[in-house]
Amino acid sequence: MVIVRNAAAGTMESSDAMVTVSPGKEGIRIELGSTVYVQFGRQIENLVRQVAEEAGVENADIKVQDFGALDCTIRARVETALERASKEETAS
Repeated sequence: MVIVRNAAAGTMESSDAMVTVSPGKEGIRIELGSTVYVQFGRQIENLVRQVAEEAGVENADIKVQDFGALDCTIRARVETALERASKEETAS
């Protein structure tokens, strides 16, 4: 999967996460902000990297702002943002 544009998925509501993806040049870079960073930061970063690698992403900047989301929610948000970022924009 090649990231061709900026895209986002999620909300800034409690128990959710806002994920923003943009084209990168140096592998998969993850920036994480989380209300539960001390307890689960490393686990969230590993999950985001795993989802990106499973999708075949080689270069992307992924920013996650977590508000206490469950792993399944974070996975869904990352998958959606990656899919949106991989599509070429079409003229209307």
